[in-house]
Amino acid sequence: MKLNLCFLYLVFVVSLNAQTLKDKADNFYYNGNYTKAIETYKSLKNLDDAYGKIAKSYLAIGNYGEALTNYQKAINANKDNLLLQYEFAKLLSKTKKYKEANELFKNLIALDSLNPNYHYELGIVLEKQKDTASVNAFSKTFRLDSTHQKAIFKVAKRHIYKRRFNEAHQFIDKGLESYADNLELISLKAQAYYYQDYYTHAVVWFKKLLDLGEKSEFIHEKLSLSYAENSDYEDAIYHRKQALKYNPSDANAMFVIGTYYERLSNFEKAEEYIAKALKLQDQSLTNEYQRLGTIYNRQKKYEEAIKAFQKSLKEDSSNIMSEFFLIRTKDEFYGNIDAKIKLYENYIVKHEKSPFLVFAQRRLKELKKEKFLEED
Repeated sequence: MKLNLCFLYLVFVVSLNAQTLKDKADNFYYNGNYTKAIETYKSLKNLDDAYGKIAKSYLAIGNYGEALTNYQKAINANKDNLLLQYEFAKLLSKTKKYKEANELFKNLIALDSLNPNYHYELGIVLEKQKDTASVNAFSKTFRLDSTHQKAIFKVAKRHIYKRRFNEAHQFIDKGLESYADNLELISLKAQAYYYQDYYTHAVVWFKKLLDLGEKSEFIHEKLSLSYAENSDYEDAIYHRKQALKYNPSDANAMFVIGTYYERLSNFEKAEEYIAKALKLQDQSLTNEYQRLGTIYNRQKKYEEAIKAFQKSLKEDSSNIMSEFFLIRTKDEFYGNIDAKIKLYENYIVKHEKSPFLVFAQRRLKELKKEKFLEED
């Protein structure tokens, strides 16, 4: 009797300690201390009910490999838990294991065909696999849940791509009924009007994005173009300048601003911006051609290298380095020793302060010695 009581007490203490340890792990988990949660969960004797949280903890700290491993263990221990399978499938998709994700989402749909998110996530995987069946998956999601914002975005975007604007507006409006501040749908609405050439409507919707704190080069550029189409050149200039802040070296944007100033008869400003645009577009490619020439030389493609260095000098005739590289390449390519001597003599006379002068003089001396030996 005494022995039985001791055994029961021991079982109670072990069970209590295990429960306390699990509570401690859960506390770490729910408070976002995921590494500590993982360590504590792993100290439990039975991990069947802990693998799911271990997987989520690894996912939270960005260790996708361990997360996948532990999701698989969790599923093996809890075969009927569809939520674990759903989370595992999403992670497979996220880690570009599209084939496995595709199969798992299809299995989930077979078990519960009325779950809209299964269809949506399958659509994402199919989209990544460049499978046009993704469109059907997104449409199915919408039919199961007409408020599904992500599915509505995908379907509406497809309609815009196919230039079916009326259908796109119908889906977008349906989405905005349940979430009026959906930035993605508002952006689609603005773009649809823009591509329909309804610039006044496009302005209204692009400005909604700005009002909601969404700012980008794309929004300001499209606003500028829309205002310009309606001959509102002052607003067009303002928004093009805002777009220019994202890309200050955009020569095309500067040129366009110049044309808008011209329309306003502000010729001084028009001159300023068009001159800036021309200056930016007049970029020398001398260094690029020089680099190409050295690459040709490394491959002993001397004829191609000569042409590249000549183009470099055409871009910038003062490029001493390209001029010297051109002579060295001709030295390698030409067989006539007199022609080689003439190249170096001309270079030395022309560039008395060249950093390559010493090398040129030494090479000239070598060539003259070679010629003397040949004549002898």
